[in-house]
Amino acid sequence: MPRKAKRPCRHPSCPEITEGNYCEKHKSMHPDRPSASRRGYTSKWRRLSKQYLRKHPMCVRCMAEGKFVPATVVDHIIPHRGDETLMWSQDNWQALCKPCHDKKTWTEDKNPVYTY
Repeated sequence: MPRKAKRPCRHPSCPEITEGNYCEKHKSMHPDRPSASRRGYTSKWRRLSKQYLRKHPMCVRCMAEGKFVPATVVDHIIPHRGDETLMWSQDNWQALCKPCHDKKTWTEDKNPVYTY
């Protein structure tokens, strides 16, 4: 059976060709991320987040700037990183628009704080 074609490493500006997503040099820098359902985003989450958005329809960050933008994402104020209490506590949720959520998540992912 033929193998998949090799492709460039997904690490920025790495010229190496690899069979997977990352070359051997960058594999340890980019651990495989579990699926959304394994991280807790199940049908229960989808149901509860839709209910939350119905009660909180506007993006809280945009409203703080005086803009009225519909919220489309329920965000965890403090990233839960597997902590069930933080995952399901509505006190830790906020309604955000997609651009605000992406900006916040990018900042947190770039500078993660782990407290194990």
